[in-house]
Amino acid sequence: MMKNIIWILAILVLSVSCKNEAKKSQELSQAEEKKPEPDSENEVEVELIREKPSDIDTPEGMVWVSGVEFTMGARDDDPYAHPREKPAHAVAVDGFFIDKTEVTNAQFREFAEATGYVTVAERPIDWEQIKKQLPPGTPKPHDSLLQPGSLIFRKELESVNNLYDISQWWEWKTGANWKQPQGPGSSIKGMDDYPVVHVSTEDVQAYANWKGRDIPTEAEWEAAAHGKMHGGIYTWGDEETPLVENANTWQGEFPVKNIPEDGYKYAAPVKSFPPNSLGIYDMAGNVWEFTKDNFDVAYYQNIAPAGLQVNPQGSPRFFNPENPYEKEKVIKGGSFLCNKSYCASYRVSARMGMTLDSGSDHVGFRTVKRVKK
Repeated sequence: MMKNIIWILAILVLSVSCKNEAKKSQELSQAEEKKPEPDSENEVEVELIREKPSDIDTPEGMVWVSGVEFTMGARDDDPYAHPREKPAHAVAVDGFFIDKTEVTNAQFREFAEATGYVTVAERPIDWEQIKKQLPPGTPKPHDSLLQPGSLIFRKELESVNNLYDISQWWEWKTGANWKQPQGPGSSIKGMDDYPVVHVSTEDVQAYANWKGRDIPTEAEWEAAAHGKMHGGIYTWGDEETPLVENANTWQGEFPVKNIPEDGYKYAAPVKSFPPNSLGIYDMAGNVWEFTKDNFDVAYYQNIAPAGLQVNPQGSPRFFNPENPYEKEKVIKGGSFLCNKSYCASYRVSARMGMTLDSGSDHVGFRTVKRVKK
């Protein structure tokens, strides 16, 4: 039984935090899928949409990512890599358009006002749905606690007992949503150019559909993050030293002392840091970003023997031994909470899981628009 009733709700988004996993090898040993046999057909050259079709205009606020073959996943010399990011493997993706920035509060407001859309964090909580994602026998909280809300980072921590108990810095906040990011009484007034947060996979897909777009696959996201510099550990290359100038991350002692050497203690307006080589902003830090792929910690190990993956759509299953009752999507890019002492998830290869119906104050998204062959 859990220590307190609030944590029953907060467990839904355990995977959002950047965990320093001492037991990384567990991810590999618990993989149960049979690895596919190598396919010699994947060794032939593939025809990709590389250049932007001349008869298609670039949508406003987007940039073209050329079709490319590249190595996806963590390099062997990446000191911060996790097993779920390995092995690096060959991938090819068709060219596509992607948002230059994370979707902002102003952009999401336009969508909500035009459609009357209500986000998951604003809707009444259905206990019958929630308990499916919790260990059998988890007691139902009092109805007063089953109220709409989302997860927020506790900003006034003075100390923590250990870095494995993430409930010390995460709080389920009733009334927290994209319009009230810190709970009742807060607002996004004056924050039009900040990334929208407290959105779930259902919310981001609804927005993308409204725009006639989609959410990027993990492979598309990595292709865009690398830009013209494929192979780098970071969006700007291999050196970690320029991190402060290039990304909104955590400086100091996580999670109790944040020294804003980069100019921001928490989320920053989009375009606050230099873009990558394609002109895309905030592919490292600021807020995590949803992808379409199911989170499976063994996915890379399972597909690597098959050779080149063309426009991969991710794992057919959800698999995370740390959160076995939850269905999660891959999130990429890290956030303002990422610190090298804890996760260093501002690396291009970094990948975490986020439950389908959950949101928090450091997870957002951007959209893509594909072209037909």
